[in-house]
Amino acid sequence: MPVQTAARHLVDALTMNGVSHVFCVPGESYLAVLDALHDVRDRIKLIVCRHEASAANMAEAYGKLTGKPGVVMVTRGPGATQGAVGVHTAFQDSTPMIMFIGQVARDMMDREAFQEIDYRRMFASVAKWAGQIDVASRVGEYVNRAFATAMNGRPGPVVLALPEDMLTEEVEAPALPPAPRALAAPDERAFERFRELLGGAERPFLLVGGGGWTADAVRDLKTFVEATGLPVGASFRSKDLFDNLHQQYAGDVGIAPNPKLAERLKASDLVIAFGPRLGEMTTSGYTLLEAPLAKQPLVHIHAGAEELGRVYAPMLAILASPEAMARALAAEPWSIDQSWLQQAREAHADFEAFSRPVEVKEGVNLSEVLSFLDRALPKDAIVTNGAGNFAGWLHRFYRHKSFKTQLAPTSGAMGYGFPAALAAKAVLPHRDVVCVAGDGDFMMASSELATAMHHDLPVIVLISNNGTYGTIRMHQEREYPGRVSGTDLTNPDFAAFARSFGAFGATVTRTEEFPAAFEAAQRSGKPAVIDLRTSPREIAPGKRL
Repeated sequence: MPVQTAARHLVDALTMNGVSHVFCVPGESYLAVLDALHDVRDRIKLIVCRHEASAANMAEAYGKLTGKPGVVMVTRGPGATQGAVGVHTAFQDSTPMIMFIGQVARDMMDREAFQEIDYRRMFASVAKWAGQIDVASRVGEYVNRAFATAMNGRPGPVVLALPEDMLTEEVEAPALPPAPRALAAPDERAFERFRELLGGAERPFLLVGGGGWTADAVRDLKTFVEATGLPVGASFRSKDLFDNLHQQYAGDVGIAPNPKLAERLKASDLVIAFGPRLGEMTTSGYTLLEAPLAKQPLVHIHAGAEELGRVYAPMLAILASPEAMARALAAEPWSIDQSWLQQAREAHADFEAFSRPVEVKEGVNLSEVLSFLDRALPKDAIVTNGAGNFAGWLHRFYRHKSFKTQLAPTSGAMGYGFPAALAAKAVLPHRDVVCVAGDGDFMMASSELATAMHHDLPVIVLISNNGTYGTIRMHQEREYPGRVSGTDLTNPDFAAFARSFGAFGATVTRTEEFPAAFEAAQRSGKPAVIDLRTSPREIAPGKRL
């Protein structure tokens, strides 16, 4: 057993668990870890950010993209509080993630020392586990527990505080194997009941979503869907779990879903919720499925036992991970139901009609912009976004054709999309990465243009620039018409702002100018920002102020 600092034991545990990237804003509280990372810089790439919220969002995006816990390191006090937004997103989005926080020395605790916070109390409600490593020889044990907790069951974030003096202690400790990944498999009796319910349904609907999906699970899901003829839809911001061009894809539910899809879901005589939590966004405020007892017979399949029966009282609850359940479904000898298949084709036709561009009377037409991207980008391109009304245009008019091509916060956090795009480009540099952002959304992480240039991460950012916090303005005009308060924005010249960092910048004032600007951004080989001058009146697809 090697005798070395606890910080080096921690970094050894990270490498043993397959960590390839660490996102951070450096701090004196964990200098020993930064020093230990220097020795493994050929195995772990350190992405240094300009704000802890961005660093945490990058780690969360890494977790979404890889299925492995994303790792972020922040300093105590302000660093931890600013990084908390990424922990909240990871929790609501069921994403594996670990935040390490530098902490005050153990002999100074409970005095409100410089930047001291009790992180176990602070993160208790937004992390699967929040702990602190006080015994240096147990670093490997704690790190492995963090990885196992983040990955298994319903995935989510873990927070570990690292007292500064503990990190520099030299101790003997064993090198542990990687944390185990455990998959919950469906019980045979529950599976038999599922067969019975599905066999007796005339208008079934399969709704997929949530965390923990793998490429194998998505492939097996497709096998099951094609073998049965089921119509399939995606939960809020989970569109990349099923090819949107497939004849059985019906669309996604969430904020302002296709009204025909909403009616189809309400009229179903068996809703199979495979993976999603069935939260407020996916259920349109608990109206598509009334809580706690839905009018439709409900089968809820989820990897976390604590989620089953938490809000809804399903007819059947199945505790199973997406991978294990999809494998079991794909292995069954189903026979296709032609009536279901016809329903699926009709639902897909409704989806295609709903995703055609719409007319706008002012400014750049985002539906045309995103339809161009839909045609121009390769099917494995990764598209990211934060939160705001602009995202409604993206979700409606861009179609995802393959797995792990959508990175977006179910939590509805602004400032997510640009850091997520940078993380995606860092992890998968060979893939095209495009961020679609609002002006308010982008400015929350705009300093990361420096990170993009520093680490040579050529992502393309499209900014819907309408000079307003659009979602809030829409609600404000509905509730308090003509009384604008707190929703107007003053923006920089985004193209010039990008060029000041050495990035590519362009401004588009007319829809027909966009293709040339986008192709120029691609040719530049640099991080790029395209300022799309949209109108605040065109607040959402089909809605005007």
